[in-house]
Amino acid sequence: MEASTNELVMALNTYWQAFIVKLPAIALGLVIMVIMVTLAGRVAAALIKPVGYLSASPLLRSVSQRAISLIIILLALYIFLKLSGLTEFAVAIMSGTGVLGLILGFAFRDIAENMIASLLLTVQRPFRINDVVQINNYTGVVQKVTTRATTLVDFDGNHIQIPNAVIYKGTIKNLTANPKMRGQFTIGIGYDADCQLAQKLALSLISEHPNVLAEPEPLVLVDGLGSSTINLKVYFWINVESTSVIKMASVLMRDLVNLFTEKGISMPDDAREIVFPEGVPVLVQQGTEEQQYTNPDQTACRNDEPSTDRADSNDEAQSFLDDVSSENDDIRRQADEARAPEQGTNILS
Repeated sequence: MEASTNELVMALNTYWQAFIVKLPAIALGLVIMVIMVTLAGRVAAALIKPVGYLSASPLLRSVSQRAISLIIILLALYIFLKLSGLTEFAVAIMSGTGVLGLILGFAFRDIAENMIASLLLTVQRPFRINDVVQINNYTGVVQKVTTRATTLVDFDGNHIQIPNAVIYKGTIKNLTANPKMRGQFTIGIGYDADCQLAQKLALSLISEHPNVLAEPEPLVLVDGLGSSTINLKVYFWINVESTSVIKMASVLMRDLVNLFTEKGISMPDDAREIVFPEGVPVLVQQGTEEQQYTNPDQTACRNDEPSTDRADSNDEAQSFLDDVSSENDDIRRQADEARAPEQGTNILS
């Protein structure tokens, strides 16, 4: 028993002597570690200043500064353990940090992937806040971009959150990067109609509309031959910031139908429907005389002398139908007023 006690005392005495010998090195390592940890943030900020000149992205600066700070702190811990004589323990800590990082990398792969994608998006900037974009199958105004996801406000007022990794690997169509957008629609005319005349009339009507751009010029081309119609494809260009492409197409189709009807250009459907604007005539034979009647249900609602109230109402309806203003500003206003469901700092400006 006394021998064991003596051996323990001798071992403790040996460790104490070794500690006394290493005490200056331990103190030096502790001072170095405290200084490096304290100055890690400032040193990292100084080292990333060149990056700040190259990119104004706050996300890029923040992530870079944190990464450099972490490296400086790990280096300080390694120096402290090395000076303290715990070289093997220091190597184990550094190796364990690498293994731990590998494990965490697999565990949080999606988070890391979105973080890296957000960094690449801030550097490449395929879109900006308030841009109208189409990402995969989603179209809307960019409201917010965080380190995890991008929030869109679609034209129905819905908030759509798309992970940044999906955005970076997907198809991005920026609809406001180039304000010019081409619209198109198809209108069919009968085989008995003058095709060239119809093309000239359509091209003249489209070119005269103030919201249709002259450059690039509009086109009216024969697109195909249907069972009962010659299909004309109409192409026109508008400024998407001031004009809605779907509203513009609606107005042009309506005006073309009215123009073709006025000029006697037939527009039959596939069933070759026969329309009697004046009602269906019915011949009734009485003796030797024939009398012509018209279906009263077809003509009862006809009134060639509209009242003043109806005229005013028609003017208001016409003004509403002729509205081709863009919806982009309305959606942007909704995005500004709406609550952003995605928390976090907006990394784009």
